Amino acid sequence: MAELKTYAGGCHCGKVAFEADAAIDSVVSCNCSICAKRGSLLSAVGADAFRLKQGEDELIEYRFNKHNVAHMFCKTCGILPFARGKSPKSGAEMVALNVRCLEGIDIETLTVIPFDGASL
Repeated sequence: MAELKTYAGGCHCGKVAFEADAAIDSVVSCNCSICAKRGSLLSAVGADAFRLKQGEDELIEYRFNKHNVAHMFCKTCGILPFARGKSPKSGAEMVALNVRCLEGIDIETLTVIPFDGASL
């Protein structure tokens, strides 16, 4: 199991920056229409483990399908560094981190877990 670490992350242009406490040894690769097109790899954390450091006013929210997840895009560079929503199991507030937007992550060392979001 991965060790709990504080990761820094953000968008491409640097206007959106955040920190998240996470233990990341695997990521989810979702095949829903938006995840498949953008190619993100996801790791979920509780809302209390996520801290937006800058850029709240730089974010644009996009929802589709059942409107359960707020996909957060930087309005300048278009990158989606994270999404906000609720756990389908517990109802707890969650943040799905786009692990490709985190500093210090070697994607090649992570286990990729497929998720069939297209069937939801």
